[in-house]
Amino acid sequence: MSNVYPRNFSHIGISVPDLDAAVKFYTEVMGWYLIMKPTDIEEDDSAIGEMCTDVFGAGWGSFRIAHMSTGDRIGVELFQFKGQENPEDNFEYWKTGIFHFCVQDPDVEGLAERIVAAGGKKRMEKPRYYYPGEKPYRMIYMEDPFGNILEIYSHSYELIYSEGAY
Repeated sequence: MSNVYPRNFSHIGISVPDLDAAVKFYTEVMGWYLIMKPTDIEEDDSAIGEMCTDVFGAGWGSFRIAHMSTGDRIGVELFQFKGQENPEDNFEYWKTGIFHFCVQDPDVEGLAERIVAAGGKKRMEKPRYYYPGEKPYRMIYMEDPFGNILEIYSHSYELIYSEGAY
């Protein structure tokens, strides 16, 4: 019997320099639900403290965390760590690791403008069409106000890539 089947996506963790500002941005601009308010986590012998030491190693000290949920129930953990650093270039796509996450909104242009108005920026001048003149499928790369790279799709991943897209 095979245990290979498509697993569901549960959540993603995003580091930010200002947790309160990030919660405000992601609730007011992206419309995500705040499901656990910003909370301080300390390095101690509590269950969460020990779990974090397992992950980060000893000496991590403390951090702040908030839990959010997208409209399709994907979890988003926002972390604000002590000694947080903003890299000069947060778009080193050639390096191993996650270099962006993508949200879906039929109003790509409107969401892009709301992100810019909230302090984010466009990484592309305007949205690009996957099937110009044939289908309205489009996308644009953006940055949130904290430098995290995000992409906006107008339609579902399956629709865009089911015909090859390029």
